[in-house]
Amino acid sequence: MTEPTLRHERSEAEAAAFALPRDRLPWTIRASNQFGRLLIGSSTRVSVSGLEHVPKHGALILAANHISNADPILIANWLTSSLGRPVHWMAKAESMEWPIAGWFMRMNGAFGIRRGAADMEAFRLAKSVLDDARVLGTFPEGTRSPTGALQVAKEGVTLLALRTGARILPIGVIDTDLFWPRGRKIWRFGVLSRGRIRMQVGEPFVLERLVGADGRKEPLEDVTTRLMLRIAALLPPRHQGVYEPPLAAGGVPTGVLRGSVR
Repeated sequence: MTEPTLRHERSEAEAAAFALPRDRLPWTIRASNQFGRLLIGSSTRVSVSGLEHVPKHGALILAANHISNADPILIANWLTSSLGRPVHWMAKAESMEWPIAGWFMRMNGAFGIRRGAADMEAFRLAKSVLDDARVLGTFPEGTRSPTGALQVAKEGVTLLALRTGARILPIGVIDTDLFWPRGRKIWRFGVLSRGRIRMQVGEPFVLERLVGADGRKEPLEDVTTRLMLRIAALLPPRHQGVYEPPLAAGGVPTGVLRGSVR
């Protein structure tokens, strides 16, 4: 009797991701989280709310706005312990070599995607993480905002959510762009950090794509907008950007269909 063959040979990034346990935190992640909290906490005040919404089991997509290199460090160090399991982040391969930030990403389950690699390769890797009931960390915008406000998001996270059925945990990251501004190699210290940084966690939800009476599927752009509105609702106006929710007469954000998120 022959053994079943694998569907594909795992890439280096995929092998690194699946080397971590699925349902518990190894001591390396626990230690780096404690060190990261001490390091960031000694540089600025950190405020976190909504951790009671964090699911403990099952496939999960973390979806956050992205305004600073400090974002993955903040989320990893203050959210991972509540999850009780590793978060797998897709990151640019070169970012894994950044001082401090790169080290934290490697220690906390990030895997590098080569610049120029096929989109399908990255998508397949992310989907395999979710199919194994793990946690995937994402920034739907795809890159840091140059202004601190939400940019038009890409559709990759939307497709992952629709094809896997994974729940999405919306996360709002606030004022990290003041703490670690774009273009700086390291964050600000003391009074230069301008107060505090904040993370607000929303309630998890499942994203669905509606089908009209004519049988036509809802445009992916509209589904992505609903995802981003969930994140925007956790942010102050200066961070909401293109997803600032203008309310129609019925109290529903303009261009958003009722009942399409549960």
